[in-house]
Formats: sequence, structure tokens, C-alpha cells
Amino acid sequence: MWFSFVPVFVVAQLHGLDYYIEQAKANSPLINKSKNEGKLAMLNLEQVNSILKKPMVNLEASVLFAPIVSHDNGNTRFEWVSDGADDYVGYDQAFSDGGQYQAYVTVEQPLFTGSIYKNYADKADLTKQINQNNINLTNHEIEQLVSHQYLLCLKSKKQSEISLELLNKMKRQVDIMADLVKNAIYKRTDLLLLQIEYQNFKLQHKTFETEYRNSLYDLNLLCGIDDTTVVNLPDLELSVKPDTVVQSGFLTGYTLDSLSVVNNRILFEQKYKPRVSLFATAGMGAIYLPDVKRFGFSTGVNFSWNLFDGHQKQTQSKMAMVKLQTIEFEKQNFIKQYNINKHKYLNRINALVEQIAITQQQLKDYENLFKLYKQELSLAEISSMDLKNLIKDVSAKKQENLLLKMEKEILINSYNYWNY
Repeated sequence: MWFSFVPVFVVAQLHGLDYYIEQAKANSPLINKSKNEGKLAMLNLEQVNSILKKPMVNLEASVLFAPIVSHDNGNTRFEWVSDGADDYVGYDQAFSDGGQYQAYVTVEQPLFTGSIYKNYADKADLTKQINQNNINLTNHEIEQLVSHQYLLCLKSKKQSEISLELLNKMKRQVDIMADLVKNAIYKRTDLLLLQIEYQNFKLQHKTFETEYRNSLYDLNLLCGIDDTTVVNLPDLELSVKPDTVVQSGFLTGYTLDSLSVVNNRILFEQKYKPRVSLFATAGMGAIYLPDVKRFGFSTGVNFSWNLFDGHQKQTQSKMAMVKLQTIEFEKQNFIKQYNINKHKYLNRINALVEQIAITQQQLKDYENLFKLYKQELSLAEISSMDLKNLIKDVSAKKQENLLLKMEKEILINSYNYWNY
């Protein structure tokens, strides 16, 4: 009488790779940061629009007191505002005018700022493109990372299933051997040998179960999922994406970086353009005590133009050229890595396909051999050592076949990542 072990999985709704990828994207701090930086760029453009196109209104007010101690006519007295003392202690009346009272409302309106605003608008649009490209690259990287971890989970799961299958197979052989020992066909030592090997298979199975659970925890951690349920992940078989990419999506970042350098140089050169603004001031400006007759207004035009700043413009232009050369060099270096990695992964995948075919045939041969061994065991024509070694060989070959398959899937995932 024998019994078999079954995998310990919680019965739950199955979630495949797409579910985990979507959860990782939704919970990604990098994607959230890039989205918020895009919003900040648009808010910054609104602020620039207010500075360049809308009037600036300021209210300024001040009161200055310059009291004196007068000694005119032999009398010493304190005066907040002097009527024109000759002998006194305090600020010189010609300097302080005895006091000042000011309250102004000033309005300043920049003029001819359309070209400047356009450059800032181009900068905001470029920033938006850079943030969107960062989101695209992050999404692509998430797909690769989550797929890789998902495959590691499947590897541990399948290793556990293979070890469980062989564990049950070994249990059946132990039970058969026990009956044969009772009938004095085999010795007690033969049974003990198989029982020891059975315990080794049991320990191996527990190890793979633990690895699967830990891999699931890592998958949930990567995707931002707060769940410790041990679920049964659906199988996955990736396919190599056709090499139809005209220009890699990775190169978009280098193009945007170059445009950003040019745009920053253009914005820097805005300081060399003439600035014109219209201003108007209205309020009170009085000496001595405030007087309603001293309310008035003034208006005018401000003009500024940077004529010389020590050749900073030329230096900034040279710096921009150096940055552009650096970006181009990095781009060409990346293209080399891009091509080499694609060919490397593709060649390795083709080699693995051949290795997997060989191990598949070996497993078929092992299965036929095992059937013969079972017949010979019932006839007591083989030793328990031979049976033990065969089951160990089958176990090793199945694990080898599995590892080759999972390595192929991981390499396909890596190839698809670069073929972008």
C-alpha cells in the first residue's frame, strides 16, 4: 500500500505574467516620479508665462523719522519734525529732510517677450518628451525584470514538481521492495538503501518548495504586491521577437539629451537680448508730515542690454559642444554593445535548442530503461543499488533538461529586452 505527495499550493485565482507586469508598472516609484516631473515642467512654464507676459504689481511703503533736539533761542526741546532749526542735535536737515513718507503702487509690464517664451515652451515640451521616454524605458525594463523573476519562480516550481514526481516514484519502489523483502526475495539492507535515498529525495523536494516560496516573495516585492500567498503560477513560454527594429528605442534618449544641450544653450543666450518693459508708479511721496497734495504718478520705459560679460557666451558654446561630443561618443559605444548583445543571446539560444533536443531523447531512453528495471526488480534480477542509481540519474537528467529550458527562456527574455 503506498501513497503519494502533492504540491502545496493555495487554491486562488491564477495571475499570469501580464498581471505582475501591470502591478509593477502601477507601483513603480520611478514612473510616478517621471509623471510628476512632467507636471512640474508644465507648472514651471506657467510660472515663466506669468513672469514674461503678465504685469508685476508691487506695493512699497516707508516712513522715515529724523527727530532732533533743538537749542534755538536758548530753549531745549525735542522736535519730531523741525520747522527749520539752526542750533540742534541730530541728522543734518539737508540730509534727512526732517522725515520722509512714501507709499507707491508700481506696475511693470515686460514687452517683446514672445521669442523668449517660445524658447521656454520648447524647453518644457522637450522635458515632457524626456520624461515620457524615461517612462517608456522604465516600462521596458520592468517587463524584463518581472519576466526574469517570474521565470525564476517557474524554475523553482518545476524543480519542485520534478522532485515530487521522482519522490512518489521512489516511494512506490520502496513499497515494492518492502514486499519483496517480506518474501525473502531481497535482503533488508536493499530496502534500507532505497529508504535512505527516498529520504534524500524528500529533503530535495522540501528545498525546492522553499525556493519557490522565496521566489514568489521576491516577485511580489518587485511588483509592489503585499501578498504572501503561495500561488500556482501558470506556465510561460516566451518567443523571440522578430528583429524588425529600424532604430532602437534606447537611442531616443541620446537624441533628446542632445536637444536638451542645444536648448539650454539657447536659453542661456537669452540674457544677451535687449529687455524692454513699461512701468508706472502712483502713490504718495512727501517730506515732513504727509500731505494729500503730494499724491501723484509717474511712468516710463526700462531698457537693458548686456554688452559684455567676459566672453561667457563663447565659453558656454564651447561647453555645449563638449557635451554633444560626449553624448555622441556614448551613443556609438552603446550601439556596439547593442549589436553584440543581440548576436550573443541569439547564438546561445540556438545552441540551447540543440542541447534540449538531446536531453529530451535521453529522457525517453531513461524512461524505457526504467520500465525494464521495474520488470527485473519484480523478478529480483537487479540490485537495489542499480535501481537507486538509475532513479538518481533520471532525476539529474530531468533537472538538467529543465535548467536548459529555463535558461533558454531567460535568454529569450534578455534578447527581447535588447531588441527594442
